[in-house]
Amino acid sequence: MSFQSVPANPDQRNVLTAEEIGSFRELIYGHHRSHPRPMPWRETDDPYAILVSEIMLQQTQVERVRKKYVEFLDAFPTPAALAAASLAEVLRVWQGLGYNRRAIALQRCCTAIMTRFNGKVPGEIETLETLPGIGFYTARAVAAFAFCIAAPLIETNIRTVFLHLFFAGREQVADRDIMPLVSATLDRSNPREWYYALMDYGVMLKQAHPNPGRRSAHHIRQSPFKGSNRELRSRILGAVLAESGLSASQLKSCLEVEAELLEKNLCDLQREGFLIRVGSTLMVAGQSSSP
Repeated sequence: MSFQSVPANPDQRNVLTAEEIGSFRELIYGHHRSHPRPMPWRETDDPYAILVSEIMLQQTQVERVRKKYVEFLDAFPTPAALAAASLAEVLRVWQGLGYNRRAIALQRCCTAIMTRFNGKVPGEIETLETLPGIGFYTARAVAAFAFCIAAPLIETNIRTVFLHLFFAGREQVADRDIMPLVSATLDRSNPREWYYALMDYGVMLKQAHPNPGRRSAHHIRQSPFKGSNRELRSRILGAVLAESGLSASQLKSCLEVEAELLEKNLCDLQREGFLIRVGSTLMVAGQSSSP
């Protein structure tokens, strides 16, 4: 039987029949196998490499991650290599991905993996959640993709699938209403391929329909990067990485930014652990001064 959309109402219906689950999986797997989306992190079961990909993919377009992922793993092939690197080295390779806080979080995570687990990424969800920068979704994604542990999880593309096929016409749908359906339909024998298949189907839906994700109670429209304060922070870090030892006045001239706005961002970046001040000069932690 072909799958037909099933209306989900938490007050009236929260159980799917075996036939509905089977036809739903057939639909999702059929599209996945007919329209494969090869990606380097799907070709490995190395927990560290999968952890890197999951941190990179947070709020970042897949194509940008695809280009940076291999370069990053070439530079830091193991948790030990990343934990031992200077922050300046890490940020230099991370440049272009944005959200530099994730680079710090990933390095701190690897430091904890080295000190607590002898360099091996743990496979238990509860243990993964104790690591820096690892939340509910990332712990379950690493467990599924690296260790084939089946636990319900939701990310933007998976959410799109369930909104489109089970919540047609409903607005402000909460994840707590979606999660029972994710759990009921989960292929517990192969969560790795199942979640990749769901994500691929969600990508297709976003291309074919007005984004169903906007009907989620958790949807937040991301502000443009161009001209934002996020862009300014990135430009500041890029300038200091390119030439350590710059002063605030030199940065102001180089970036053509108001002194007050620059100083606010410098203070924020220093408090967050990105920059250090040595006298009047600025450096990224672990960076040596330019001659």
